[in-house]
Amino acid sequence: MGRPERHPRRHRALTGAPQGVPARTVGPAIQKGSTILLPDAAALYDDGIVTYGRSGLATHQALMDALAGLEGAAAVRLFPSGLAAVTGALMAVLKAGDEALVTDAIYKPTRRFCDRVLRRYGVGVRYYPPRASADELMALCGPSTKVIVLESPGSLTMEMQDVPAIAAQARARGVLTLIDNTWAAGLLFKPLAHGVDLSVQSLTKYVGGHSDVFMGAAAARDPGVIARLDQAILDFGVSVSPDDAYQMLRGLRTLPTRMARHQASALRVAAWLAGHARVGNVLYPALPGDPDHGLWRRDYAGAAGLFSFRLTGSGPEGADAFLDALRLFGLGYSWGGFESLALTCDPQLGVRAAAPGPGQGALIRLSIGLEDPEDLIADLDQALAA
Repeated sequence: MGRPERHPRRHRALTGAPQGVPARTVGPAIQKGSTILLPDAAALYDDGIVTYGRSGLATHQALMDALAGLEGAAAVRLFPSGLAAVTGALMAVLKAGDEALVTDAIYKPTRRFCDRVLRRYGVGVRYYPPRASADELMALCGPSTKVIVLESPGSLTMEMQDVPAIAAQARARGVLTLIDNTWAAGLLFKPLAHGVDLSVQSLTKYVGGHSDVFMGAAAARDPGVIARLDQAILDFGVSVSPDDAYQMLRGLRTLPTRMARHQASALRVAAWLAGHARVGNVLYPALPGDPDHGLWRRDYAGAAGLFSFRLTGSGPEGADAFLDALRLFGLGYSWGGFESLALTCDPQLGVRAAAPGPGQGALIRLSIGLEDPEDLIADLDQALAA
């Protein structure tokens, strides 16, 4: 008797094997899969190709290529959140006995990681004043200093740093620089072009743009730095879903249009607040009169919709009353979405090495979304009167 007949049609139906060429669409196909079928035995241990889905498939590659073009990077690597991108990049370039100099204005979860995790594994951490000059920073560097962590502007108190000068002097000393570039979204400021080694951003914010997906990215030009990122991603088993990568790629396509609207509305609202009797000062580098306006004009192509202001003569209770009176602004963390948000910053500032300035009164942060700025002003006006 001959061998039993195989049933190729039934086999294809059960396995979902592709039949025919997929239609061409505007966006890339969302490719899903944990197992990758390799062409031959030699490919099983070929480190030069993707052999497992955790490394990312076609959708991930399309997003990484687009972000690399945006950042002017040789390569971009993806992480499941913005915080994971910062912490993953730090773990990639630091080891026990090293030291990190970190801006005192750093994002609170990053600070928590530095204090809880890096120190636990023998990495020294020191915080420096957010407006420290390049010379002042170099004076702080010791033989174990391996990375300087920047955030410009700071996401609460909006201090800006002279990033090109710091990056140039750090490179001359063999110290790496890493910047949280989320405020500029990789669009308004190009850290790698100014000598920074690692540009990290939370794609959750402006790139995603709709407050419904998490992801982070780390961009670099140096092949050695990229190799260390790859090793950290491999060792920690980091991965992001193809569906999330697709959503980020979709958001990236409208990023310039949305950022222009965020800036225009934020400037309108910030200028109105600056003239209000209940507002002490507005912390927004794009606003003329801000202490860092000159740095912003020199280095940035535009401004985000995130800024802070102080309520004159108001403590915690006054800040809470103001926030509770808002009707159009939501109360919540994060930023960069289509919706406007507000929160009080003071509970996060107690961990600072030095008291943040300038000005007195409760510090309120606003994320200006895509609503009509006149409606936002009206909401702020009635809440300030509450």
